[in-house]
Amino acid sequence: MPHNPRPMSLPLLARASGLAVALAVLAACRIESAAPASGAANKHEGAPSGEVWVYTSMYQHVLDAMEPLLKEKLPGVTVRWYQAGSEKVASRLEAERAAGAVRADLLSASDPFLVERLAREGALLPYASVHVLRAPRALVDLDARYASIRVSTMVLVHREGASPPPTSFAALVDGSWKGRVAIGDPLTSGTAFTWAVFCHSRYGEAYFTGLREHGALVAGGNAAVLQKVESGEADAGVLLLENALTARARGSKLHIVWPTDGAVTIPGPVAILAGTPNPVAARAVVDVMLSPEGQRIIVEKGDMHAVDPRLPGPREEPGVDALLQRTQPWTPPLLEQGLTRGSAIKEAFSRAFAR
Repeated sequence: MPHNPRPMSLPLLARASGLAVALAVLAACRIESAAPASGAANKHEGAPSGEVWVYTSMYQHVLDAMEPLLKEKLPGVTVRWYQAGSEKVASRLEAERAAGAVRADLLSASDPFLVERLAREGALLPYASVHVLRAPRALVDLDARYASIRVSTMVLVHREGASPPPTSFAALVDGSWKGRVAIGDPLTSGTAFTWAVFCHSRYGEAYFTGLREHGALVAGGNAAVLQKVESGEADAGVLLLENALTARARGSKLHIVWPTDGAVTIPGPVAILAGTPNPVAARAVVDVMLSPEGQRIIVEKGDMHAVDPRLPGPREEPGVDALLQRTQPWTPPLLEQGLTRGSAIKEAFSRAFAR
């Protein structure tokens, strides 16, 4: 499906007059860059230092791989992580905000709706790293309140030896896959929720009813979906591309199917919390994550797409520009639906599967 390369920031969509405006906004922010150009640069007065807390849903093994790079580039900065699923990260952050005691300096989540809501509430500190100038505009907030550092993608997977695979998300409700498809639970999985928003926007509430009537297995998170397909409990599933690629690398007999109605991308934004006591170091950590070295770790260790178009995709997949051409576009109405009708969409899913 052709990709409509619009940025996710709705407020600026109404004001921006094209790419020239976007570049002007980002260029104006470039002077805030705090990352040192080399290890030697760290030695001058005013180099980033202190502690930075990052709340993230990034995989732990990716964080482990990122640690040496952060220590090399920012020897004066101690980075601490709170790592959990996107729903748990959101819950912890909201609890801390309610208590007026936010520990996080940075948020790196796989929930674009959460980050956009925080941006609208004024909870984020605007900053545009020099590295975002390379990223596709669809992955950058033109108000510089956040920028994606990774892209996950929901695709279809099919177990080797089963009957011919479904070719689209729509095919999951046509009756030919009754009781043989596993899906994530939008009530507990952030990536499954984003997929549900796209499907609800395109096919309406009847899509959820169709999934239930045709026996879709609600598995929880992506790991549970993968387990059901690999074990033979399901023949096909809706799964993150990164999970499928990692499984295939360890010998799994899964086939990846790019749905004809468009795969669903899930940008993973990074944002600086407005109340951070250490904005200089927080900006420097963002710069490292968006640097070519940081982006390469995301691809090679996380099996995700980098936002840097110069890098290839994971495991011989094409890079981010080609990815965006085969996925459903993020549009202002879709973003608004996830933000303002998210609870209603979850309730619709619950009603469908409670019957």
